[in-house]
Amino acid sequence: MKNILVIGGSYFAGRVLVEELLALGGCIPWVMNRGNRPLKLAGVHEIVCDRHDTVRMASAIPAREWHAVVDFCAYAPGDVSTVLQHLPGVVRRYIYISTATVLRNSAHLPMRDDAATVTGPSAGRDGAYAFHKWLLEGELAQACKGRGIPHVSLRPAIVYGKYNYAPRESWFFDLIGKGEPIMLPTPPQALFSMVSVWDLAQICIACMDNGDVPGDAWAVCADELVSCDLLIEALEAIVARKLDVRRQSVRVLNAAGLALPFPLEEHLVYSGARLQQVLSHRFLSLEEGMARTYEWYRQAASP
Repeated sequence: MKNILVIGGSYFAGRVLVEELLALGGCIPWVMNRGNRPLKLAGVHEIVCDRHDTVRMASAIPAREWHAVVDFCAYAPGDVSTVLQHLPGVVRRYIYISTATVLRNSAHLPMRDDAATVTGPSAGRDGAYAFHKWLLEGELAQACKGRGIPHVSLRPAIVYGKYNYAPRESWFFDLIGKGEPIMLPTPPQALFSMVSVWDLAQICIACMDNGDVPGDAWAVCADELVSCDLLIEALEAIVARKLDVRRQSVRVLNAAGLALPFPLEEHLVYSGARLQQVLSHRFLSLEEGMARTYEWYRQAASP
């Protein structure tokens, strides 16, 4: 049995990965997190530990041969190297979940894995997020090189699906459920790339054993380009009715303080073709992934 350590596996992408590992069989999922959201799943070993508490990490985690460590919650410089310095046992592969936004916006679309990366924090409340993720990719490479550990950085685009805590697709679902109008920008609209949480989980699993992915960073997204209107088309197919869509210019929407959950003016378009080819992975279509998500949303909302 393969021991898989998931850091931050109690919600959204980490939780779906754990569920997919259980369904796959042949492995023992271990989840390390702060214990705020206990999974309580049969077959899963939960370790309550903050990744910055190095003393507890060294004592609470058993010394195992870790077939893979999948790290969902490294956000600040030092987060990866600290784990590798204090994690008991032997690590056979380290998979780090970065973000596609480490790639600097470009006029050449879609942005590929070899596109230029950010060089510093951008303006705004979350301006340091992408820059820190990029710094951690370098930290991962350096720390793993010194220990001979194969490593993989995955750069997902906008992730949607089961357990999503970000009010993205649920923003639309809530309005649909209430029968309220959906306010969208008038065309032309920004285009963006997405990936379902199930695809991200399956790609993590595929990267645990594939010999061609270590030592590199990979964009993770489906081929489909998405806009707000294309998302509405998919949702209308799922609910089998026309939705009440109202339109205003981006300027008017911004002035009204309406915070839509997807880009309004800036294209965020990436290419995940290279990884898709290496792993022979078929991504869920937008309609397939949103249908799964909507079904989960409805079940979660049921009393």
